[in-house]
Amino acid sequence: MGPRTAAGPSKQEKLMSRGSHGSKRDSYQDDSPVLNNPKSVLKRQVSPEELQKPGGKYIKRTFTIVGDAVGWGFVVRGCSPCHIQAVDPSGPAAAVGMKVCQFVVSVNGVNVLEMDYRTVSHLILTGPRTVVMEVMEPVDC
Repeated sequence: MGPRTAAGPSKQEKLMSRGSHGSKRDSYQDDSPVLNNPKSVLKRQVSPEELQKPGGKYIKRTFTIVGDAVGWGFVVRGCSPCHIQAVDPSGPAAAVGMKVCQFVVSVNGVNVLEMDYRTVSHLILTGPRTVVMEVMEPVDC
């Protein structure tokens, strides 16, 4: 399946699913969370200014995610700001508490609030195996 972020592997590689022990299956199947979750999970679009507003409805969380042989276990989508579209329940991101609908603020110290998901994914895919991400999540989560 390749790294589990929005950009990177080909569509055919995305169709390969992770086996019960983290191995790739030989046959292609359409059970990838990337392909089965095409609609946005957001109820409404949020601006970078709204996320950063003092006393706002969002709290900042920081995650250190160590990638496994398959990837980091999440999908980034959207633009200015990007958000977490999907989290693999058995992946490294879920293990540290990452959730769907969180907004990505920074990746390895780089502010990504004004970037699109392709650029953010590229930062993740070309960076170190350990990714430090700051996200904002609604207080009512």
